[in-house]
Amino acid sequence: MSAAPRLSLSVQYADKPPDVPARALIRKWVRAALERDAEIAVRIVQEAEGRALNARYRGKDYATNVLSFGYDDDFSPPGTPLRGDLVLCAPVVGREAAQQGKTVQAHYAHLVVHGMLHLQGCDHESEAEAQGMEARESEIVMGLGYPDPYLGDGGRAVTPRP
Repeated sequence: MSAAPRLSLSVQYADKPPDVPARALIRKWVRAALERDAEIAVRIVQEAEGRALNARYRGKDYATNVLSFGYDDDFSPPGTPLRGDLVLCAPVVGREAAQQGKTVQAHYAHLVVHGMLHLQGCDHESEAEAQGMEARESEIVMGLGYPDPYLGDGGRAVTPRP
């Protein structure tokens, strides 16, 4: 049996509203999606910072739920830990959870898993990629004890692709 990947995790709160998950939960969610050694920072921000980051790095002038910033490149030596940042916008996560009839904690868990999969090379640009990524997200999130993030009442998808 192989050893679990090593994780160096920093969790930062720009402002910590009461419904933002604790570091221990964030660590659990990151670990659940982790496939290799990693150095990860998770930052939970308010709307202004989320909007500024999305505008600067994606050219989109609105705050989004999660942004993933990977720092691996073709020059990283083999065996180098995965390096990256996840930025979650607390007000957006809260609004989406309410709109989708989910707990805030379940939505954070899903978005952390989603972001971690992005950092490890998963994407959803094509329909085939999206289906594969969503299946992996659902497996991990349900393994954490939360409902399938893509199924709502009657089996219809409730989570738009971040």
